[in-house]
Amino acid sequence: MEIYRDSFFPGPTSVPEDVLKIGLKNFGSADIEPEFLELYYKCTDNLKLLFNTNNDVVVMSGEGMLALWSGIKSCLTKDDKVLVLSTGYFGSGFADMAKCIGCKVEKIEFPLDCSFEDYDLIEDKIRQFKPKMITAVHCETPSGILNDLTVIGKLKAQYNIPLLCVDAVSSVGATNVDVDKHNIDICFGGSQKVLSTPPNACFLSVSNNAWKYAQDINYQGYDALIPFKQAPKTGNFPYTPSWINVAQLYQASKDILDEGLENVVARHKLCSKMTIDLLKKTGIKLFPKKEEYSSPTVTAAYVPEKYSWQEFDNMLRKQGICIGGNFWGLAGKVFRIGHMGSQAYPNNIEKLCGLL
Repeated sequence: MEIYRDSFFPGPTSVPEDVLKIGLKNFGSADIEPEFLELYYKCTDNLKLLFNTNNDVVVMSGEGMLALWSGIKSCLTKDDKVLVLSTGYFGSGFADMAKCIGCKVEKIEFPLDCSFEDYDLIEDKIRQFKPKMITAVHCETPSGILNDLTVIGKLKAQYNIPLLCVDAVSSVGATNVDVDKHNIDICFGGSQKVLSTPPNACFLSVSNNAWKYAQDINYQGYDALIPFKQAPKTGNFPYTPSWINVAQLYQASKDILDEGLENVVARHKLCSKMTIDLLKKTGIKLFPKKEEYSSPTVTAAYVPEKYSWQEFDNMLRKQGICIGGNFWGLAGKVFRIGHMGSQAYPNNIEKLCGLL
């Protein structure tokens, strides 16, 4: 299906008209025009507000994984210790990435249907392993789990861990991502989730401590972070920036801030509650072990027993409705309803009534 009549896909989300129209503009060269740098700063200023941070924010041309690789490869080197806190696919992905660099990795795996539950276990491992970096995913999109970062941030500070790295790709803009409050050094975001722009830009907040490690390691590559330290000031980016991408990201972030971040957060909470209530009413079992673990951006539930995933998906697609399937250990068992960004409005959720 090329175009969804009603999309509940957990990313890429539907792109609103005001963002789509920007893609029709024939922009000049971002390498030489001062207007691009002005726009870049306006965009990063908006993203700082979404991250609740005073740290620098970098915008890169590429899907969210580019930012993940940039932060990991720029701030870690061979034999560095990395503690991975995993509640699913993307949490465990941090371990695979760190191992590729030659890091020494310890991973604490929680059940896929749970959030971080055993903070004593996490504290013990931090104390014993003494990692250079702790990694965590704020919202595990496949399982619809939102992980509370409050205690992790406190433990990071208490034990003087150099770096805390967080994937907030599916949460930033829809719920409180408190980078400074939670002592997060590197925090990633993507354009195609809550911000509802095409999957062509990513961004990350970078603390002074993270910049220091990036400078010391001086990793060189397309995904290298360190060139972006001076690029916005000098205009000398490591590759030609995409003016269209930054312009769309700016408009999307502006839309959130114009509505009011608190209002947007409340809207996502409401849509999450409506979705969960609908699933309860229809007898479909929620995947998270506890309802309070559910993310405000995506709800995961078990495929009804009377259907295979393919049958369930086809039934909804025939009515113009698109929801998300799954992968890894959840393939064929758990589906996902994406209510994030442009899709997070009560009237959208009401369209599912009578269909599930």
